[in-house]
Amino acid sequence: MRKVFLAVLLFAAVALFASLEERIVEVGKTLERNGINEVRYAVWGTGDPNSVLRVLGIVEAARRINDIWSKNKVNVKITIRETRYELDFTQMYQEFLSKQPLGTAGDFLVNSYVYIASLAEEGYLLDLTPYLSRHKDFLEGFFPTLVEVAKYKGKIYGLPQDTEARPFYIRKDIAAKVGLNLEGLDQKVLKGEFTWLDVYSWSKKTVEMKASEWGLIHRRGTAHPDLMQFILAFGGRLDDPVEGKLVFDKEAIYKWLTIEWVFAREKLLPSDMMAWDWAKQVHPAIVDGKTLFDIGGTWYWTEWQTKDYYTDPKTGQMRGLKPEEVEQWFYYTLFPAGEPGKKPVTLSQPFMWMVSSKAGAQNPKYSALKSTYDELAFLIVAKASDPDINAMHSIMSAKLPITKASAALLANKSWLDKLYNLEVDLDAGVKEKIANIVKATVNPINATFLSNVSYMLEYTNFQPAHPMYPKLTAIFAEVVDQVLRGQMDPAKAVDYAISKINADLDLKAAVKIIKDIPKDWRFPAR
Repeated sequence: MRKVFLAVLLFAAVALFASLEERIVEVGKTLERNGINEVRYAVWGTGDPNSVLRVLGIVEAARRINDIWSKNKVNVKITIRETRYELDFTQMYQEFLSKQPLGTAGDFLVNSYVYIASLAEEGYLLDLTPYLSRHKDFLEGFFPTLVEVAKYKGKIYGLPQDTEARPFYIRKDIAAKVGLNLEGLDQKVLKGEFTWLDVYSWSKKTVEMKASEWGLIHRRGTAHPDLMQFILAFGGRLDDPVEGKLVFDKEAIYKWLTIEWVFAREKLLPSDMMAWDWAKQVHPAIVDGKTLFDIGGTWYWTEWQTKDYYTDPKTGQMRGLKPEEVEQWFYYTLFPAGEPGKKPVTLSQPFMWMVSSKAGAQNPKYSALKSTYDELAFLIVAKASDPDINAMHSIMSAKLPITKASAALLANKSWLDKLYNLEVDLDAGVKEKIANIVKATVNPINATFLSNVSYMLEYTNFQPAHPMYPKLTAIFAEVVDQVLRGQMDPAKAVDYAISKINADLDLKAAVKIIKDIPKDWRFPAR
């Protein structure tokens, strides 16, 4: 029965892409009639090291379109002239923002959906709605919630590339040392019976017993989505969709900052956490067992296997973890409720294939053929969404698939075996670049992990797709850093953040400030 279901899904996927193929041929013929034999595009992408298919997927899509043209005797070729991949997605967004008006940014941008609003507002993104209206069957293959967050003012400006959940990781070996029973803990978290009060207590016990150096590690840089979970876990909101405004929930933000303050003052969390290097400090601390708890993401699971973050005690050499080691050492749950009476959460940040509104501007006869170059750019991101490309990305990066067809492939052991041996239809250069990641990640343990965490999407939240949101999170990043370093207490940090919001008239108009700092609330409760 399962085989039949899989066959039906794959047949449907093939059927869906048939109409896309017809448009690919027509667009190729239009270019050929106008004397164009080569089209050059650049792709900019960002993310963790294992997510390189965010840019290489475009390379593979171009190859597949070239094959379609060759099969139909269309003498045109796509060349991906630049594949740029960076770790810092905020920096990548800023650079796209500054260079797109000059026509020197990438033709494709793969980045968080949160930037869609600001980029679309500036007119920097191609509206994909007309093309997707023409290919409704193709659009219906995506999970609907992911398409919703690609919209701005009713128009679709991106195609979902992946999504994820943010598990709360617990080192099993350290938990055993301090007596934290993990059996059924995920259910206690789910019921709100294990909260951040418990995270504090066990962190304190762990450090006091010297079972690990830290109780908690989180990420550096901007106030990342990982940390926004605190606001939600304390019952706060990030936006008000009815009024179209961002929300600054003083009560929830004060409670979040208080946790940062208390953990840092009691040396359960590094006071310079927001300056820690991702590869040199954050991950080595986690995989070397220097923390009991870690706020992370699903992608950590495979990144730990493919990057040399772990110092082997037997050899003294740094290496990646084996899938068996990751499974043996790490427990995972939802992000716990902030306090009794609240609910656990997770937060997803789907990444999107986005197309510049100037895509193809570097090519001949751009003004005359703009609409053709635009449609070709859409068709490239559509092909980059082929189920097998997305499934490869999912298992390599520990991100969750964005269509049922790609999810079905992940459950197919035969397909996983072929992928492990790279016996798949893939550009030779792409194969070479992903070979090491594939060997390290294509494993039944990792497929099981993806299956186990998929329930978290039922509890997920999304950050507001509001043009002013990046400005607000930059303020959060500043105050979290100052609170951790002891330069501001949580109450002063809340007031300081509000003063920064009010000093920016555009931001002030976009943010609704609600609630008050609770006068009788203490953490930990006394």
